[in-house]
Amino acid sequence: MEFDLIVIGAGPGGYTAAIKAAQLGMKTAIVEKDETLGGTCLKVGCIPSKALLTSTELYYGARRHFGAHGISADGLSMDVGAMMKRKDGVVRKMARGIDYLMNKNGIERVVGLGRIARPNEVEVISDTGQQCLKAKRILIATGSRVAGLPFLEFDGETVLSSDDTVALSQAPESMVVIGAGAIGLELGSVWARLGTAVTVVEFLPRIASTFDEDITQALQKLLQRQGLKFHLGTYVESAEKTEGGVKLTAAKGDKKLEFEAEKLLVAVGRKPNTEGLGTAEAGVELDERGCIKIDVEWQTSVSGIYAIGDVVAGPMLAHKAEQEAIAAVECMVGQPGSVNYDAIPWVIYTSPEVATVGLTEAEAVEKGHEVGVGVFPFQANGRAVASGHADGLAKVIADKATGLVLGAQILSANASELIAEVVLLMELGGSARDMARTIHAHPTMSEGLREAAHAATGEPLHI
Repeated sequence: MEFDLIVIGAGPGGYTAAIKAAQLGMKTAIVEKDETLGGTCLKVGCIPSKALLTSTELYYGARRHFGAHGISADGLSMDVGAMMKRKDGVVRKMARGIDYLMNKNGIERVVGLGRIARPNEVEVISDTGQQCLKAKRILIATGSRVAGLPFLEFDGETVLSSDDTVALSQAPESMVVIGAGAIGLELGSVWARLGTAVTVVEFLPRIASTFDEDITQALQKLLQRQGLKFHLGTYVESAEKTEGGVKLTAAKGDKKLEFEAEKLLVAVGRKPNTEGLGTAEAGVELDERGCIKIDVEWQTSVSGIYAIGDVVAGPMLAHKAEQEAIAAVECMVGQPGSVNYDAIPWVIYTSPEVATVGLTEAEAVEKGHEVGVGVFPFQANGRAVASGHADGLAKVIADKATGLVLGAQILSANASELIAEVVLLMELGGSARDMARTIHAHPTMSEGLREAAHAATGEPLHI
């Protein structure tokens, strides 16, 4: 059987590429080792974690904040099993949606482990045997997997990956989280809201290091208020399992520290899934991090073989993979596919959420920009105060000479949604003045961005 395109991997990048290719008239197959499509994002990542974050945020809010609204929540309890059942239902529903799109677009689904046998041939190994598929083009979209500690292997019981932590049957008494990035903070928050004593250990001097310090300091204070404890600038040297869980030995400067907990979540990053793909045999070049090297059209060093998403350089984000998928397939058929890597949003879905796009203030200064920075606290936003979401701030960074928005950061409820306005503005080459003069409905939290934009132009109004 021969195809115009074979996609290896069915995460957000892979299935998006397959859909786009089919819509552009290409005979397309998608090869996935699992029966369920959707990849890490759908099955054990983005979607299940957000389901758990939503459930636990409702529970935490009911316990801590309902009284202020005159709502009695006496006898409140949390059924972790029911929460997990709901999470699994969300995943199944989304998976059915992907199946529908595959069928609707006439995409051939092949279950099995895909490997590049030759530049125009994919070998698929499954429980039922082996088959070879031929294609004019091959797209690698195999995503990434969790990175572990060299001195302690994951066991799924005591030493947990993020995959394990979204499927716990009950809230542990205590948990140590290694890593204060998005995964560590989100999953640490989930279990802290249910009563787990969560301690976060981070090698860097601050949490969420992709954000400016004023944002991360405010976020840390809010998370500490929710019960999370932090040990920053702390290096984990060793770990051992104990009868009650796990024991860590760490160093902070000259000081030695020990941490003990029932569970250990290792959230130190991810690494690309490029092993066992046959890339070396096919002549596909990798960089020093194990990522696949690509050109401006996402083509590898071998003509006809392309790669996108977590297996190539750049942030390991589902939406980045999706945009690369569309652009790469467009390039395959001679269309001008492109991705604006300067306007990719990042979000950490804690409570409140924190979102960013473009340059931080520190990065903008480092690149030589004279910047105008506008900061607006949501304590001064009517909708935020009325809704009980007044913690946080909006920050807009603009170039003083041109007025162009270089970046923005938001710490607030629904920051993941609010950041889209800035992404669109940057995509269209807009200025802080454009945002400031755009009418926003009142009262809304989006007005906080408008106020920050006013401040970035040197014309603050409500601060």
